[in-house]
Amino acid sequence: MTSSAAADRNAFGRANPHALATILEASETRRIISATDIYDISGVKLWASNQPVSASLQRKLLDRELRQPLETSLVAEDGVSAAGLVQSFQDLLSGSSALVPLVQPHAHRLAALISGLTLHPVAQLLLTAAQTARPAHYAHAVAAMALNGALMATDGGDDAAVRLALLSGLLHDIGEMYIDPMHGESEADEELDFTSYQQLVVHPHVGSLLLAQLTSYPAEVAKAVAEHHERLDQSGYPNALGGEQMSALGRLLAVTEATLSALRGNYSHLLHASVALRAVPGEFDLHWVGKVTQAASAQPPHSAVMEPADIQQRLSALSEVLGAAEQRVDALAATAQLPALQQALELAGFLLGRLRTGWNESGLWNPSALLSADAAEVEALEDELYFRLRGVQRAALLRAGTLPAPEAGQLQELCESLAMGA
Repeated sequence: MTSSAAADRNAFGRANPHALATILEASETRRIISATDIYDISGVKLWASNQPVSASLQRKLLDRELRQPLETSLVAEDGVSAAGLVQSFQDLLSGSSALVPLVQPHAHRLAALISGLTLHPVAQLLLTAAQTARPAHYAHAVAAMALNGALMATDGGDDAAVRLALLSGLLHDIGEMYIDPMHGESEADEELDFTSYQQLVVHPHVGSLLLAQLTSYPAEVAKAVAEHHERLDQSGYPNALGGEQMSALGRLLAVTEATLSALRGNYSHLLHASVALRAVPGEFDLHWVGKVTQAASAQPPHSAVMEPADIQQRLSALSEVLGAAEQRVDALAATAQLPALQQALELAGFLLGRLRTGWNESGLWNPSALLSADAAEVEALEDELYFRLRGVQRAALLRAGTLPAPEAGQLQELCESLAMGA
């Protein structure tokens, strides 16, 4: 057995400090108790059955290997329920979310299916902890549940297919409970630094392991959760899977996640998500991208039409930013000797090349195709390019790992230049 396989098998042998801290914070206002006696691997009893969790449990669990995963020993008695999920879903629809045009046509059917979802105790525990201590995480889970289910319903999926889509959306980021909340995905479209990115990239794998090892949910759900940041062109994470390696449900969930990422912050129009999904041809399943784009096209524009001269000026500026990034990578690659640095630069060049392909082939960046575009579309293009440049920066640093001082300085200088361009 490889070391990584052994680590996976023992992933929940000790209490994760971040998940435990979130559970304990939630226990201040929710009734979370031990469903069974909790023992360490040596048979020492650490906590009694039916006892509410408290900070004392955290101290007793410190560095202890457990006989059973902590997650399977706790239960949230007044935790998230199917009825509560339905209410959260309805709250989403009654708000100003950009998802409403996509979700509303299927609202009645989705609400009925959500009301029948089975919440495994481990999933319920973590969702309850998120709802109480990480409300933005819980809101994101509800939005992903709604969008993933709506896209499957739009596609004519039967109740079983829509139910799987709902579950995988709801649980897709459950692995984030196991990383420091400072490094969560809500910062992914902001100035997420390299340390945060190192933490973030493991969460799909952790979430998939948790669902596969500690719950009874279908294997398709765990696989989709593992794949929700993968891309068909192998530019995703954590495993850089190619299109044929991704499951059908994973392809859908990747589009859902990217859509929600594009709508973070102040973006209230599906146009921004549509642009992000189409910026680089080959990243996402066009079958699902088309449904988001169709819904975006049906929404009325919300800004004035931009003059062709202004479009040309702003696109020219974007082209200069991209060209400068390509030149910096090429210049450094020409002198790089260390294999780790060469690999990092090769990845950076690949990602920039994919962005250049989008620039040349997608039509999104073509001034003649944007003569009637409104300001929002051009601004979405700008935002997406700068977001992608930050992604190149983080991916290159992650691929390089720890470098000797001279090479580390060279790569850092490149990455700072990308960040400045972004």
